[in-house]
Amino acid sequence: MKGWWWLCCWFFTAACGAEALCPNWSPVRAEQEIVQLHSQLRHWDDAYYRKGTSLVSDGDYDSLQQRLLHWQRCFTPDQQAYKAQPTTDGSTRHPVAHTGVRKLRDKLAVAYWMQDKSPLWIQPKVDGVAVTLVYRCGQLVSLVSRGDGLRGEEWVSKAHHIPAIPPHIDTEREEVVLQGELFLLMTDHQQARDGGRNARAQVAGAMMRHEASPLLADLGIFIWAWPDGPIQMPARLAQLSRWGFGLAQDWSRPIENEEEAEVWRDRWFRASLPFVTDGVVIHQSPVGAGRDWQPGQGHWSAAWKYQPVEVSSEVLSVDFNVGRTGKIAVVLNLIPVQLDDKTVRRVNLGSLRRWRELDVIAGDQVIVTLAGQGIPRLERVIWRVRGRDYPLTPQQGEFNPLSCLHFNQDCRLQFLSRLSWLSQKSVLNIPGVQRSSWQRLLNSGAITHLFSWLTLTPEEIAHDSGMSSARAQEIWQRFQQTRQQPFRRWVSALGLPLPRSALQALPDNDWTALLARSTEEWQQLPGIGRTLAERIVTMLQDEELQQLIRFLQQQEIPAAPSMLGVGIVEDRQAKAEAQR
Repeated sequence: MKGWWWLCCWFFTAACGAEALCPNWSPVRAEQEIVQLHSQLRHWDDAYYRKGTSLVSDGDYDSLQQRLLHWQRCFTPDQQAYKAQPTTDGSTRHPVAHTGVRKLRDKLAVAYWMQDKSPLWIQPKVDGVAVTLVYRCGQLVSLVSRGDGLRGEEWVSKAHHIPAIPPHIDTEREEVVLQGELFLLMTDHQQARDGGRNARAQVAGAMMRHEASPLLADLGIFIWAWPDGPIQMPARLAQLSRWGFGLAQDWSRPIENEEEAEVWRDRWFRASLPFVTDGVVIHQSPVGAGRDWQPGQGHWSAAWKYQPVEVSSEVLSVDFNVGRTGKIAVVLNLIPVQLDDKTVRRVNLGSLRRWRELDVIAGDQVIVTLAGQGIPRLERVIWRVRGRDYPLTPQQGEFNPLSCLHFNQDCRLQFLSRLSWLSQKSVLNIPGVQRSSWQRLLNSGAITHLFSWLTLTPEEIAHDSGMSSARAQEIWQRFQQTRQQPFRRWVSALGLPLPRSALQALPDNDWTALLARSTEEWQQLPGIGRTLAERIVTMLQDEELQQLIRFLQQQEIPAAPSMLGVGIVEDRQAKAEAQR
């Protein structure tokens, strides 16, 4: 009972979240966006179903169709939802309706679905085009596309060009109705390695052409349903095999629980198969009588699809992050999506230039993948909203390595990045003082320049930031411990662009010596050429930077150990270095 309660809560939360994500559009804007996407899908439908050509990948089409349905639920819930135009006429009625299969989200959903169902069988979910085969007195008389599940297009003339479909079966039954998947035959296809290869689109294109395509000879048929066939699955599979539909028997396995389902799902994902797959299908046996089948009501079968290598999401907003050196990075905030074991909410685009080239803003639909080390990456933009409301962008020239050493609101992002940099272990090593801590102090007005936090008292930290006295005392101690850091660390904290090798070789121990260095003397350090040496000298002549250096000198930083106040606790890194 507790498990069912949790599942209901999950669905309720998901539904509420979907409602909250409706675009904030006026009725006029919503109508324009819906009409534009609706027209585009119709154009793709016409090319795909009527002309046999695929102008967009299956995944992109499915993503945009779901986006349109979402918009229609948001703005026109009383109107008929979008449906693809699957055929030129769709006039041939299926003897038994195609029910489709429900999609299961994950292993937990599989476990819930499997409760109280037995016996169960698992098959690869072959990625192709669903059809109905009708045999009367053993003779193939009809091959009907799935269409809307009730009616489809008659393709029996194409069947004679597909060797995998027997024109005759040996049976005493007056009528045999089979449902299955036309697919493109593969050799040593490994789904994990080879992906989908757009196989379904190739099959659909071959079947939609008026003339017989040479590709028809390369099609196979996988029978996954025999309405009103033998009740027990083994008998059903054996008979299908005798008729020439042996793939179903070759690729069907009995299972008892979700653990076994997972084993077969993973195995087939990496195994060599004769077809493209996009998951597995679990069947309960027996099933209901064929006369009762209706689209969307096939409760006896469920699909557990493979995690896609790429997913689509909608852009919620565009952020412009300014780093400590003034470099601007563009980040897209997305409706959260699942990729592998990661929930992706943000993707970094890089520079302003790349963002302008991609032309992506809030409301656009994008495809996201995982790059090396599981980092989210924008693969492509698949849909741009009609209304192009571009956000206010910072100018690249506003920020540089010498800007925002003192705080003002226009400098907030770069200044905050500078403060966060100070906390890093390789700089001043201020553990426990993360970006959020700096932000609280910044909001309070307690920090005016890059090192003004050195003069704060525990009482000022607590009063200005709203932190507890204990937390304020802890932060104050961390701040004071930075006085023990060696001179090289403070040079790095200042933001001078010194290579690590040059910083380690720097012989100076005070600010006066550092300021007195000439271009030639800087060049004597490893990793510093003429251009970088001139840049460092120019930076050290900047008035704001010199103000900070004078402040540090007044604070007697770096301080000698004897000058440290009583009660300053030596940090863990200094202890480790002393032990070494």
